[in-house]
Amino acid sequence: VQLQASGGGLVQTGGSLRLSCAGSGFHLDDYTIGWLRQAPGKDREAISCITPDTGNTYYTDPAKGRFTISSDLAENTAYLQMNNLKPEDTAVYSCAALVSSIGSRDLCTRWSFLAPNIDSWGQETQVTVSS
Repeated sequence: VQLQASGGGLVQTGGSLRLSCAGSGFHLDDYTIGWLRQAPGKDREAISCITPDTGNTYYTDPAKGRFTISSDLAENTAYLQMNNLKPEDTAVYSCAALVSSIGSRDLCTRWSFLAPNIDSWGQETQVTVSS
């Protein structure tokens, strides 16, 4: 189970980015995928999670109303569309995969407890939002 995260970059406040989390060696619909981020000096936090098989999604407060998580099973890839970016969104973003019996809400709200069971972490991608 391998994940490859990409799509980060430098944008101005109010700009948009789309992050991708490409899976290899497994089928995305067997897992729940979560996007997490870690800002400088802060703890890692979950942003949004999706169970591609059911389409169920979950957003934590920082993501609500601005970010959209989706998946493309044909591409075996999950996406995080981030709009209206703010400087406080500056962080290193990563994706994680956990067996889909754990749903999107559980992964997003209990990720630190579930972390030892996470099957794969994608490499990090830096998002920097300038003011």
